[in-house]
Amino acid sequence: MATPFDPFRDVDRFLNQVSRSVASGARSMPMDLFRQGDHFIVKVDLPGVKADQIDIDVDDRTLTIRAERLAETFDTTDDKNQWVSRERISGTYARQITLGSGLDVSQITADYTDGVLTLTLPVAEEAKPRKIAVQSGSASPSLGAGVIDGKVPVS
Repeated sequence: MATPFDPFRDVDRFLNQVSRSVASGARSMPMDLFRQGDHFIVKVDLPGVKADQIDIDVDDRTLTIRAERLAETFDTTDDKNQWVSRERISGTYARQITLGSGLDVSQITADYTDGVLTLTLPVAEEAKPRKIAVQSGSASPSLGAGVIDGKVPVS
């Protein structure tokens, strides 16, 4: 039995596969993380999210980013309005990052511009590399008489 010709069947199947793979990737909130001098920079893609729909908190050493993208709606009771394709993901999703002890969590800043959330995490002062000054000219400590290789000989 011949199947009726449907030019959109394969396209529809392909778009469904792509939307499933995009949906799983979108929930993971893609991010970049890099070090720039004395700061770590985290950039998270959040297209279509309003700044007031982003929640960031730090609990102990866990940084949590939550965002909500609201579904676009319109009046579908009107016969002239109907969805043709709906692939953009909406809903709430979150990402957690475990922070090392060498970061100053009280000084983390966040900026949201053009759909990209940028977090700046400064390295704590005590974790920054520093030079130790070497002094010269002071007498080396004496081990005392009769001491050989740090041991006192027994008679």
